[in-house]
Amino acid sequence: MSTASASRTEAEPRRILVWDAPVRVFHWLMVASFAGAYLTAESERWRMVHVTLGYTMAGLVAFRLLWGLVGTRHARFASFVRGPSAIVRYLRSLLRGQPEHHTGHNPAGALAIVALLLLAVGVSATGWAVYSEAGGKWPEAAHEVLANLMLAVVIVHVASVALSSWLHRDNLVAAMVSGRKTGPARDGIRRTRRGVAAVIVVAVLSFWWMQWRSTPAGGMLAGHSAASSVAGERDDD
Repeated sequence: MSTASASRTEAEPRRILVWDAPVRVFHWLMVASFAGAYLTAESERWRMVHVTLGYTMAGLVAFRLLWGLVGTRHARFASFVRGPSAIVRYLRSLLRGQPEHHTGHNPAGALAIVALLLLAVGVSATGWAVYSEAGGKWPEAAHEVLANLMLAVVIVHVASVALSSWLHRDNLVAAMVSGRKTGPARDGIRRTRRGVAAVIVVAVLSFWWMQWRSTPAGGMLAGHSAASSVAGERDDD
């Protein structure tokens, strides 16, 4: 095969591996952790579930920040974080109905990801302050505001994914499951890094198990019983 023919073959769109296993595992664990934490935020009975999922989210963000530096090609921040001009140019291409193609995250999606990571750090930090009763009353208000802001960004992100999937004719949700998208063969990654993903899953499940075992009644709902017990002791005093 000639060099020119080989180059054309490399440039032809096909289903290629874009998202490694750690990125996909991180994504879906973050979805589950945030959704679960948000839904249990107002219930004292489910407090330990809320706290556990909050800590899980913090650990996942720490991993993603590290993986954004040393991970595979499209997982690295350097490959998808762009400046304001790139974001504006991409949004204009959407409005024209001729969106720019990006094998990895597009500039608008990258902005959402950075915002979600930063908000997750803020939510986790203020949540820890509330749970530890540190800093007075302001952490509770800040925690609620940041959590609601994060939910708003999630909603915008999901809507953008749906729109981009339709315009690009490429199911981005399915891509985050399989790891594969349509793109030039030269843009694909070779290794899926399943071992790293397995370590993440084992670490999260182990943490959940330790939380389960360490609660007073040996269950994740024991936070309610523990809170009631502490309240009763204070009343007795």
